[in-house]
Amino acid sequence: MTREEAVEFVRELEQAVNAHDTARLLRLYADDAVSKSPAFPEIAGRPAIAESWDTLFSLFPDWAVEVKDVLVDGDRIAFMGSASAIDRNGWFGQPPTGERIEYRAIIVLSVAQGKIVRDERIYDFAGVLQRLEKARLDKELRMAAEVQRVLLSRRTHQTAYCEAVGDSIPCRAIGGDFFELVHLGSGAFGIALGDVAGKGPASALLAAMIQRMLALEVENESSPSAILLTLNRMLARRGLEPLFATLVYGVLSPNGQFVYSNAGHSPPMVLAGGRIRRLATGGPVLGVFAESAFEEETVFLREGDTLILFSDGVTEARDAHDQEFGDHRLISCITDSVASSAAEMLQRILTCVQDFCHGAAQSDDITVSVARIGPEIIANREASHC
Repeated sequence: MTREEAVEFVRELEQAVNAHDTARLLRLYADDAVSKSPAFPEIAGRPAIAESWDTLFSLFPDWAVEVKDVLVDGDRIAFMGSASAIDRNGWFGQPPTGERIEYRAIIVLSVAQGKIVRDERIYDFAGVLQRLEKARLDKELRMAAEVQRVLLSRRTHQTAYCEAVGDSIPCRAIGGDFFELVHLGSGAFGIALGDVAGKGPASALLAAMIQRMLALEVENESSPSAILLTLNRMLARRGLEPLFATLVYGVLSPNGQFVYSNAGHSPPMVLAGGRIRRLATGGPVLGVFAESAFEEETVFLREGDTLILFSDGVTEARDAHDQEFGDHRLISCITDSVASSAAEMLQRILTCVQDFCHGAAQSDDITVSVARIGPEIIANREASHC
């Protein structure tokens, strides 16, 4: 067989395989042909070979091959290429990933009178298991990210006296930041933003746990300092070292009274009258010392005042030159947005950070919550003094 004839023969085989045309394939085999593959023991005869191809096409409806090199030695043809298919049924005992898997293959054919009499296949599965495991983990992370997105507080809340919004951009598939915006039974409004130290699944799981614990505690409408005290004791007794969390939680009343406590978190900012005030009263981080105490502070907000909570991933975001975004850029972004709505200010902050980073990979999650005080504050405050 000449090289030209061998190449033409292999191309016919390739086209038949990619068409999943068993009948067309069988026309290339001798009646007593033998086939040997790592996927099945040696089989003989066209009926058995037909069954093997049908099984393969059934298991992998999109299975395809690509021939790259053809070598000829008398009546023997060797060709190298690749095979790929979507992993719908699982490989090597692994659960299916739904991802496309590709591996290299070497096929050696013995040909007599223009028919295959022996078909030997050698598959190079090096790295396939690693790719399967990575694909499985990636799929699980995507699912975890979707669950985390659902668990995050609804991003926009509107009351008669306050517009509140929040958003989070994880630096990985799942993050350790969270925020809560919640209407309380008394008519007040609860605002929280937290950050679990570390990255990845462990931090995300702890963040979800704290978020759930916080949701249960705020239903009792205890003071912010009491809630942080309870959360800290619960976390410290679980022995979660070296993980810990920072958290700021405050309650905004219809008359403009804002009571908050800060557990080691980046101090929120209040924009009032064109000036910035930081809210740092509280105590240490959560989950380290069971007997930590937390103080709280009361501030009064007026119509047009804005409360901005954020994680340190905002101010510590870095550009390609390793420069930090910093407090000064955040303050500039906030003061430039004084006439904007809460949603517009939130978007401006996130856009400013992303523009500053200019695509540089970040090492921390970026989370922001903004609350703008509305006109009903004045009416509620006057009513409370009557």
